Amino acid sequence: MSRTIHFISGLPRSGSTLLAALLRQNPRFHAGMSGPMAGMFAAMLGEMSGRNEFSMFITDALRQRVLHGLFENYYADSPQDVIFDTNRAWCTRLPALRQLLPDSRVIACVRHVGWIVDSIERLVRKNAFSPSSIFNYALGGTVYTRANGVVANDGVVGYAYDALKEAFYGEDTDRLMLVQYESLVKDPHTVLKAIYDFIGEPPFAHDVEHVAYSADEFDQRAGTPGLHVVRPNVSMVERPTILPPDLFRRFEHDAFWQGAAANPRGVRVI
Repeated sequence: MSRTIHFISGLPRSGSTLLAALLRQNPRFHAGMSGPMAGMFAAMLGEMSGRNEFSMFITDALRQRVLHGLFENYYADSPQDVIFDTNRAWCTRLPALRQLLPDSRVIACVRHVGWIVDSIERLVRKNAFSPSSIFNYALGGTVYTRANGVVANDGVVGYAYDALKEAFYGEDTDRLMLVQYESLVKDPHTVLKAIYDFIGEPPFAHDVEHVAYSADEFDQRAGTPGLHVVRPNVSMVERPTILPPDLFRRFEHDAFWQGAAANPRGVRVI
């Protein structure tokens, strides 16, 4: 390909938009919020599967050329040499990405699940008159039903969590790095240095005091203003949770990536 493709994935509300906002300060890099590429990838792969009556004419080599073309053409108007495509589904595609884009790497943003649920609940309460796409614009329920919904296997958090575990315990962990939200907001320079080393790019001087990113129109259409807001300076904001204590405690042991004993394949965790 004419450019290098990498991926940002992991858990929602865990710093992926902030990371993209920082990376795009480098004029050689293209990065942004979650986009449609992963869905298009899956749809095209499905259409080239056995459910297509002409699939006997479609070889694996042809599938790979078509999917190569998807990346090449989608980013044809991007002048940057290095592309970071963001989507939580990429953690489920590591075996395919190894074959299709052998130089690619996946950076997964992670955070304690309790704080993710807390962050989503804060958005709900902040936008009390704007039903959110996170819950299919449905109204009603309580903080418990909303939490149960997002952490379910098909919920916005539950799906991403299971996808992350698939990647973390899979066979392609040499191309996977986890970035903890706390590390990113407390020491962004160290995190960025580790990422540059991981992807084999020369260092760049990032400005963590003047970060810019906006997706206001998307957030408004999603019924969740503020969903992709990035503060202009990177910092850790300490605050108590707004979740009931029993609900917050439900997730206290879900950070499976912490500790050497829980990391049998030696995944890089920053």
